[in-house]
Amino acid sequence: MNLRAGMIGLCAAALFASPTVASAEVGVKGAGVALEARSVPGLEPTTGADAGSPVAAKRPRAETSPKLAEHAVSAVLMDAATGTVLMEKNSHEKLPPASITKIMTMLLTVEALERGQVQLSDRIRTSERAASMGGSQIFLEPGEEMTLDDMMKGIAVASANDASVAVAEYLAGSEAEFVSLMNRRAEELGMRDTHFVNCNGLPAEGHYTSAYDIAIMSRELLKHPQVLRWTSLYEDYLRKNTDRPFWLVNTNKLVRYYPGVDGLKTGFTGSARYCLSATAKKGDFRVIAVVMGEPTSKQRNAEVTQMLDWAFGQYQFVKLYGPGDPVGQVRLDKGDPEKAPVTVRQSVGVLLRRGESKTGIRARVVVSPGAAPKKKGALVGKVVVYRDDQPVSAAPLYLAKDVRRAGWWAMFGRTCRHWLGASDR
Repeated sequence: MNLRAGMIGLCAAALFASPTVASAEVGVKGAGVALEARSVPGLEPTTGADAGSPVAAKRPRAETSPKLAEHAVSAVLMDAATGTVLMEKNSHEKLPPASITKIMTMLLTVEALERGQVQLSDRIRTSERAASMGGSQIFLEPGEEMTLDDMMKGIAVASANDASVAVAEYLAGSEAEFVSLMNRRAEELGMRDTHFVNCNGLPAEGHYTSAYDIAIMSRELLKHPQVLRWTSLYEDYLRKNTDRPFWLVNTNKLVRYYPGVDGLKTGFTGSARYCLSATAKKGDFRVIAVVMGEPTSKQRNAEVTQMLDWAFGQYQFVKLYGPGDPVGQVRLDKGDPEKAPVTVRQSVGVLLRRGESKTGIRARVVVSPGAAPKKKGALVGKVVVYRDDQPVSAAPLYLAKDVRRAGWWAMFGRTCRHWLGASDR
């Protein structure tokens, strides 16, 4: 009896003294993380402790090729997975972006959707101001209602200025407040060459960005794959089954004529000239190609085509994990369940030149899970990909399910099991 009481007392003491796991490392006994190493032919996926390594990738120097984007004022070619710049031309020059502005409008909208702030089925009423927008539009009338889904289709496919303002007003109360959110998000993303004045890209003093910043926000938008459902459409209809059907034809002709292109956004004004942020995917390799200030739409499409051809011909992306793939499990202090799966929202891997060796590549996970409760989608750490001990890419880790706070009895039993297990050793 005395022995049992003593054991209970020790377990209770251990329960209340149980430390919070502030960080944990993959593959370390007792650290609270189990990594499911991804088997990739030719790779060496390993696990290890590396809490102090930098997360920024060491990237190859971008190339300035006289054979690419010759007629563009500025250009950038970027690997979507790692953010590596493959080629650039005047990439930080501040220029008017025209309707490429709408990439940020779409980004804020899909982020609001994922937070549950709005639903695609929400019906948006068009204000007089939204209906008065000139330029490319879907001819919304004051008081007309359209679902957010259809509004997004109009923005992505037809570059609708009126729909952009209607959505901005719905999300933020006014376009001015929405623009404040756009600039705040740009700052968060490190877009140092950018300042927005409106949500649709119509000419305005002080409204500018750079090819590099466009690539940055395009990459962020691509972390929300549902946007491709709209940007990949070549043609469709709005106001179906009414006496005012509206035929949509994508302003991005590469969606139809370049295999693998599924977005993102064109732009044109007299001052901006012809602009495009295009994305294409072949296998596991997704590229973002941005040009600004092209003299004609034909030249714009031709030079982006050349950029994409060059990227796919010169590089390959070796994927270790894709969006939604299980990366491992993490233990949250006082969590129920005791271990919860973690995942990534983007492709994780390494960018290589074609023909380059795949040896020396490994993934390491560092987590800072904290204590329960935590909701699905909570940030709990990062996975870092190394090549020859140098970090080449990194991605955040998120909880794949809700984790409740464990009850007293569950924690009591868990602590006893852990204590007794430690005693046996």
